[in-house]
Amino acid sequence: MINHVVLFKLKKYNSESEKQNVIGSIEDALLGLSGKIKELKHIEVGVNYELAAKSYDICLISHFETVADLDVYRVHPEHVKVADLIGQHAVERAAVDFEF
Repeated sequence: MINHVVLFKLKKYNSESEKQNVIGSIEDALLGLSGKIKELKHIEVGVNYELAAKSYDICLISHFETVADLDVYRVHPEHVKVADLIGQHAVERAAVDFEF
């Protein structure tokens, strides 16, 4: 199995409520991938409770049977839509993929 972990840091917003709305829409979009991409075996999204400038805001954890399945996910149209949404708001991204 492949564990795909991605962290996102979002840009600064004018208000905390605006940031929370953006985080909610990203979280919903990511979780909405469940059942739409057969290669995606597990997905969870965590929102950092401490939204300090030094921290990342959102963590995505997803599982795939193989690296090839992860590659299918990366280019799947449903994933690309969500990636585009995140790209409108993220200023940093970090990822780690590992076997478990």
